[in-house]
Amino acid sequence: MAAPELEGRMETETDRRFATTLARGLAVLRAFRPSDDGLGNAEISERTGLPKSTVSRLTFTLQSLGYLNHARRHDRYRPGPALLALGNVAASSISFVDLSGAIMQRLADETGTLTLLLVRDQNRMLIVKTWRPHNVSSLWLEVGHRLPFNGSSSGHALLSALSEEMFERTVAEAAGDRGLTVERAQEIRRNGYAQLIAKGTVIADPSEYFTSTIHAVAKPFHSRDLSEPVIFTCGAMPADLSLDRMRDEVAPALNDAVRELERMMGQGSAVVMRG
Repeated sequence: MAAPELEGRMETETDRRFATTLARGLAVLRAFRPSDDGLGNAEISERTGLPKSTVSRLTFTLQSLGYLNHARRHDRYRPGPALLALGNVAASSISFVDLSGAIMQRLADETGTLTLLLVRDQNRMLIVKTWRPHNVSSLWLEVGHRLPFNGSSSGHALLSALSEEMFERTVAEAAGDRGLTVERAQEIRRNGYAQLIAKGTVIADPSEYFTSTIHAVAKPFHSRDLSEPVIFTCGAMPADLSLDRMRDEVAPALNDAVRELERMMGQGSAVVMRG
């Protein structure tokens, strides 16, 4: 009998509507990171857990369709023009992404923090946009970096803001990652939700952070374009962003920035109310 935390994932993958080949092809595309100088089939196989023979067929197909290319080196794949076009279409279709740019850059400059936009990516949080403060070079998080739910302010904020159904599905997918259990996820959700109600932002306990090199405060944003919240986050090195400064200065500034975006979008703040 399957463990309870695995049931959600198993039910999805055994559903007759689930296209396994498509899921594997997307897994290949998700294996790429901005810092990669191309990937070979063996590296893609290692990152995805797929057999090398399967990866070879998928990369050949994706290259034929323009989603991957070999460029000048025929031993390593890189994202292709079709993937770039698809990403641009997605970004253009989600209206708040462009609107948030000036607001979040100003927030980064005024607080001296790296400001991030993150979305749920299966069992982790994926950084999809960054705004760097001027004259600050010590922050290391980049687009494509993935943060755990357990031990990041961004992950705690998402778990706190999801609907009950999406929370259960997300925890089922992420179970086991960095020690995340159903019980731990529920604890994160309770604590984070209380912070959202009281302050509008979430700060994970620094003693629980997945890394000791960054402090962060996070706030969910519920876009009408999406079925689940995204997360805006401000982070910096602990020496530059103490817990007091997060609470007293950066959290209110992040709140104001997201509220400004909500006003521009013609929508009010939304917190999923639970009994």
